[in-house]
Amino acid sequence: MNRKLKFKGRLRLYFQMPVWFGILLAATDVAIYTIDVSAGILLSGFTLIYLISFLFLEHFNRPVIMNELVSFATQYGQIQKKLLRDLELPNALLDESGRIIWANKAFQQIAGREKPENKTIYNIFSAITKDKLPGGEQDETEMDFQQNDRDFHVKMKRIPLAEMVENSDIFESDEVYEGCLIAIYLFDETALKIALRENDNQSLAVGLLYIDNYEEALDSVEEVRRSLLTALIERKVNKYFASIDGIVRKMEKDKFFFILRKQSLKTLQENRFDLLEDVKTVNIGNEMSVTLSIGVGVGGLTYAQNYEYARTSIDLALGRGGDQAVVKTKEGVSYYGGKSQRVEKNTRVKARVKAHALKEIITSKDRVIVMGHRMTDVDSFGAAVGIYRIAKTLGRSANIVINDVSTSIKPMVDHFISHEDGEELILVNSAQAVELAGANTCLVVVDVNKPSITECPELLKQCRSIVVLDHHRQSEEVIENATLSYIESYASSACEMVTEVIQYIESGLKLKSAEADCLYGGIVIDTNNFTSKAGVRTFEAAAYLRRNGADVTRVRKMFRDDVLDYRAKAAAVSKAVIFKDVFAISACEPGEAQNPTIVGAQAANELLNITGIKASFVLTDYNQVIYISARSIDEINVQIIMEKLGGGGHLNVAAAQLRDVSLEEATEQLKATLTAMLEEGEI
Repeated sequence: MNRKLKFKGRLRLYFQMPVWFGILLAATDVAIYTIDVSAGILLSGFTLIYLISFLFLEHFNRPVIMNELVSFATQYGQIQKKLLRDLELPNALLDESGRIIWANKAFQQIAGREKPENKTIYNIFSAITKDKLPGGEQDETEMDFQQNDRDFHVKMKRIPLAEMVENSDIFESDEVYEGCLIAIYLFDETALKIALRENDNQSLAVGLLYIDNYEEALDSVEEVRRSLLTALIERKVNKYFASIDGIVRKMEKDKFFFILRKQSLKTLQENRFDLLEDVKTVNIGNEMSVTLSIGVGVGGLTYAQNYEYARTSIDLALGRGGDQAVVKTKEGVSYYGGKSQRVEKNTRVKARVKAHALKEIITSKDRVIVMGHRMTDVDSFGAAVGIYRIAKTLGRSANIVINDVSTSIKPMVDHFISHEDGEELILVNSAQAVELAGANTCLVVVDVNKPSITECPELLKQCRSIVVLDHHRQSEEVIENATLSYIESYASSACEMVTEVIQYIESGLKLKSAEADCLYGGIVIDTNNFTSKAGVRTFEAAAYLRRNGADVTRVRKMFRDDVLDYRAKAAAVSKAVIFKDVFAISACEPGEAQNPTIVGAQAANELLNITGIKASFVLTDYNQVIYISARSIDEINVQIIMEKLGGGGHLNVAAAQLRDVSLEEATEQLKATLTAMLEEGEI
């Protein structure tokens, strides 16, 4: 018997009691000697016999008692072991290296081995790797994995050996035990997961379906056939949702409400909402194809929340130009379709309504602050100048927020400032704008609808009255709580939208020639000299600006390229490579160019002139950020490509910014994205 093992607790007290009684008896014997020596001698003899008997029993009976205790503990342990071995909960003991020391029958069945001992847990369950075992400061870990089409939840607990000895009620040791064991428990959640998945698949999704160009499509067909066109569209919509066990009801002449199971929604997503393309085949002589916008909400806690998701989704679909489906869940937003250019509206009723609303908002405030996006470009500045003129005409103080005046817009800024009267500070930076903003300030955001890339995001928090005017397609990141939002993705530029609004604001409003130049310049740059996205209303806006003094020659002179920029653009065009036969990809070396990002955008425009090229991408490494300029004519939606890379824009004009990557890595990332989207049929 190991002599290092000692008794603890009540057993120790029990075995120490004879010693304490012996000491007490000896003390009593000493006291009796003072009273009666004979009695003391008699008691001394009794004490000696007592001590000899105790030592004899201690020496010979202790091993017997120890063996009996060990035997009892062994039998007790055998009972526990049998209970654990027959327990229906699979469990096992591992050493620190992950090797199985012991496993019960249920664990053996799952492992598929009668004797899994001495095998590592990694060999049996590949999902459980060494880094998943508890260690360091982590005493417990949990994880889920699948094995043989069954779902398991695993709990692993670290049990130090030193703690096992310390917690013993029988033994103690002077030695320090190092190392540990790991207890592992498996919970079979297959039935639960199946039930949850089935319940989730049966949950309802709510959706809204709008016909984007209902009025325009009807106008393009003979009057006697209009009812037939409407009936054919409704038939396709009803038949489509009936095929997936959905219910659809018409709310208005061009609006539908539908509900369907989540499982059916997955089918629609796998087919990428082929109704969007199918409805375009309806043709009874109509010159314009019908397009749809679909918004779906799913995964909310209540049906009401799903409906709110659906409303947000349809707003996103319409804001992004229509002809697409948007699915919103609590995790995020998914986009499908969006391959066609949104049709320009012939009527300017919406512009007039927005103009009157803007006038009411501005006249109720004392100051107007206008800002665009970071790295202000010509369109952003021109639109800001238009809003500035509206505010001044209505008798309100106005300021334009620009932190850095780049060389690309400096001629226009100088031209504008030189023609303004008065000593009032017009251009302010972010810090000055924050100081000027107050409770009675109206903030107008132009040429951007993403709060994160505005010139001064802090203003969005300070100003209660916010107006947004933009021509870019919306993403899931939007400016919230805007008092007035006017976003039209079919517009060529923000300057075009502001020019239309100006015509309805005030009958006596008169633009100065410098202001008209700024607005005209924004339209010219964003339409690439009226060759891209220029519609009827674009030319009407340009004509209005010409009547107000805009000079074509003066504007052209302001946008002539610097010789270094021109060389950089030519170099980028010459180094272009053709990818997948239809994509032109190039890199723009900043070198001594003053506006490398603008040069990259211009080079992307030039690459579209190559025969067979459907989309062009120019990457510019500037200030440790990779700027990607993407352009297309009409066949490829570069917006959804750039969204995959964290950017956005229009169907044929988009961009993205990549950080913490090299130019080569960004190029490979772009190529991988294009390849994946081609394989999945997204482009």
